[in-house]
Amino acid sequence: MARRIDWESQIGRRLKLRDLHVFRTVAQCGSMAKAAQQLGVSQPAISEIIADLEHALRVRLLDRQPQGVEPTMYGNAVLKRSIAVFDELKQSIRDVEFMADPATGELRIGCVESLSATLVPQVLLRFSQQYPRVVVHVDGLTAPAIDLVGLRNRKYDCTLVRWMTSLCEESIPDDINAELLFDDQLVIAAGINSPLARRRKIDLAELIDESWILPPPNTWHHARITEAFHARGLAMPNANFNSLSMTLRMQLMASAPYISVFAKSVMQLNARRYGIAVLPIDLSVQPWPVAIVTLKNRTLSPVVERFVASARDVAKSFASHLQNRKQ
Repeated sequence: MARRIDWESQIGRRLKLRDLHVFRTVAQCGSMAKAAQQLGVSQPAISEIIADLEHALRVRLLDRQPQGVEPTMYGNAVLKRSIAVFDELKQSIRDVEFMADPATGELRIGCVESLSATLVPQVLLRFSQQYPRVVVHVDGLTAPAIDLVGLRNRKYDCTLVRWMTSLCEESIPDDINAELLFDDQLVIAAGINSPLARRRKIDLAELIDESWILPPPNTWHHARITEAFHARGLAMPNANFNSLSMTLRMQLMASAPYISVFAKSVMQLNARRYGIAVLPIDLSVQPWPVAIVTLKNRTLSPVVERFVASARDVAKSFASHLQNRKQ
């Protein structure tokens, strides 16, 4: 029969947050000596804290090896939960700071390039006008990354992404909240000086032999354009270049007779700037969900909740504009 650990007598009165912090540092450094140096304490003090933890839990948390230490399966279990413990503590401090001054705080988000060039600046402008003293950290994500690792490790409070599949319960992991902001569409574009840009109607079959710049195969763009060609019984065209960079593709198209695929929102906000145009082709493919993603069992700070609300409001008007504006 498995041994039962008595929380009150063995853990509740003895375990300190500092002990967990020391254990996490040792595990991350892979060495008690390196952890001691990083924490500014002696190595014997580190060894004593780890030994006390193992004694309280009655299991070995670290495997000692000549080259250092690494967590056992029990140690990994403690590490996994300690991430949530320290995150909730940090969140509580952020809540206190917000209650003391509702206009201040800190926010960490991640977003893919195409959204940082369309929706996200509008969200940030609206949010900063309402909460000018909130510091926002924005990291770029490489599509099709949804960066679940960044969310699960509490690196990000939320991410703004393009979901690879339709946004349904089956496509969302159990520990993730993904809220649909709007559905985008796929379009094909060319430089404004291309003869194709002057056509009133183009059949997809006419583009097979054109010079293509295609995104990588594991992206939504590539999956949907493949779907469009296969639906017509056509083979995928060969690509002259393969790149996910929206800026690089647009610059190449403005200077040479290349064509590529983009989200409709990207084209509407950037076409004139780069001198490219949407081609008059009917692509009957699935929409492209744009979502704001958070961790399901994580308490969101008031600052994060207000940012999500701003994103929701901006996306509503953004989607309406996207739907009504002519290509």
